[in-house]
Amino acid sequence: MIEETIIVEAPNGLHARPVTELVKIVKSFPGTEVTISTAAKKVKASSMLSILSLGLKKGTEIVIAAEGGDEKSALEAVRDLILSVKD
Repeated sequence: MIEETIIVEAPNGLHARPVTELVKIVKSFPGTEVTISTAAKKVKASSMLSILSLGLKKGTEIVIAAEGGDEKSALEAVRDLILSVKD
């Protein structure tokens, strides 16, 4: 298992549109489980509703964790998507 801590930088946080893309990315790595955690809650990144339930606003610190076959690539893809959100 690997993990990385990042800060949500998107001005509007992570809303439905980027979360939909995030779930697609996670599902493109079968056999790798990806989770996203805040200080209060941890969810599977393969569930749009679970991610939205975190209420990720600008400035929120999150931990992305990946475990399984292609964990490094999965974590990097999720991280890069989250950090690229600009709206």
